Amino acid sequence: MPREIVEVPVLSAAVRAMGVPLSLVTRGGGLVFVSGTPPLDIASGKLVKGDIEMQTEASLVALKHCLQAAGTSPDNILMVRIYAANSGFYGAINRVYGRHFPENPPARTFVPVASWPLEFDIEIECTALS
Repeated sequence: MPREIVEVPVLSAAVRAMGVPLSLVTRGGGLVFVSGTPPLDIASGKLVKGDIEMQTEASLVALKHCLQAAGTSPDNILMVRIYAANSGFYGAINRVYGRHFPENPPARTFVPVASWPLEFDIEIECTALS
């Protein structure tokens, strides 16, 4: 089965407009891969500004939007990676994350990073069953 690029309504165009050379979602081999998703508003494609809880919420909503575009759901997520610009955000991110995955959450890794060239503090990526 060849690799398929999944076009995500609003967000794929927003990422292209930012000049970032990536596909938000690819599918192949029964899996869906969602690129690191910053806090993008799914209606406008613009970055959501605010504290880390607002940004985490926006990133998770955008991630779910990407999964939906690929024809799958959060229930099929196998692995999540959270990249945050400050390890001190861990508790706040967990509060928001826990509301989205209250039972049987997927495997997860938390990775502190130095910074991004754009104005946001978090990116969330995942691998899910197709």
